Amino acid sequence: MTRPVRLLQATTFVSTMDRFAMPPMLIVMASALGVPLSAVVQTAGVYFLAYGLMQPVWGVVSDRLGRVRTLRLTLVAAGVAAAGSAAVTTVGQLGVARALTGAAFSAAVPASLIYVGDTVPGPRRQTEITNLMVGVALGTALASAGAGVLAAFAGWRAAFLVSAACALTLAFLLRRLPEPVLDRPAEGPLAQFGRLFRSRWALLVLLIAFIEGGILLGALTLLPPAVESTGVSAALAGAVTAIYGVAVLVFARLVGSLSRRWPAWRLIGIGATSAVLACSAAALSRQVWAAAAVAVLIGLAWAAMHSSLQTWATQVLPAARATVVSGFAGSLFAGSAVSAALIAGPAEAGHYGVAYGCLGLAMIPLGLLATVARARWRPA
Repeated sequence: MTRPVRLLQATTFVSTMDRFAMPPMLIVMASALGVPLSAVVQTAGVYFLAYGLMQPVWGVVSDRLGRVRTLRLTLVAAGVAAAGSAAVTTVGQLGVARALTGAAFSAAVPASLIYVGDTVPGPRRQTEITNLMVGVALGTALASAGAGVLAAFAGWRAAFLVSAACALTLAFLLRRLPEPVLDRPAEGPLAQFGRLFRSRWALLVLLIAFIEGGILLGALTLLPPAVESTGVSAALAGAVTAIYGVAVLVFARLVGSLSRRWPAWRLIGIGATSAVLACSAAALSRQVWAAAAVAVLIGLAWAAMHSSLQTWATQVLPAARATVVSGFAGSLFAGSAVSAALIAGPAEAGHYGVAYGCLGLAMIPLGLLATVARARWRPA
């Protein structure tokens, strides 16, 4: 799995880099396009919504077309759409271009997870899924720091051109990734979704993912403009957010090791607690030092809680794994889109403390639900 994992890490890296390029540039983009901050925040929400809604579609497509072929085709489409994002002149055009980009890039993470689920035995699966988070961490760190710098010195459009070039390059390199040798499912897409909707555990996992996406991704999306509201530059705000990527990189290794000895419910509980602490800290202060601590805590929450939930999604309904995993990822980003819409108003008004306080309060019941549910679940 060494070479496949490296290529899959690169896939998650490019997808994540594009996804996290916008938050450090929100204020710069709003100023350049002459629109309120809330309009650009909602544009980011449109990206997340398209990213989420298309994931179940790509899961079904990858069952029929193949995991690797689906990845390569969608990366070409994402590269073209990302280049289009750099050419827009209005916020409406930006919304359309980013929606198309998100819809295409949305195949990357679920297809990579499904690939691991198809090819890695259960006992080793969380370790390999955690390894995929190295790509997520590096993409987040580079986008958070690099997009802010590019926005300051080369303009915000340059970040989208970088995403486009990386996506097209990776689509070429993925020809080296072997396609898993699998029997195509005898059931059609409707039957696969029927299995999902009849499984209470699978539906619960999707519900948890939806709320988790709203909280964790909402908190992370809000962090750069919250820091910038204190008067610092977009480049510095992006660099602070990049600490999240470094934290994920560090904690992913630790969680991968602990997952072989600790039960998954304990890791979920640790991650949820970290998220509550992060939102509480952000509600009290948006100064650079506080934001750095928030980024570290969100990184821990992502590495411990989210990787455990991702692994659970590959296990909860093996007969419909692609449908469940893509539905999990879709739910995550649909939750993020809803969160972006809800926090756009408070962000525009500068009420970051209120937004973070609400996110922290929402994580408390979610953390309890996810921890208890995972502790009680047993494979069928």
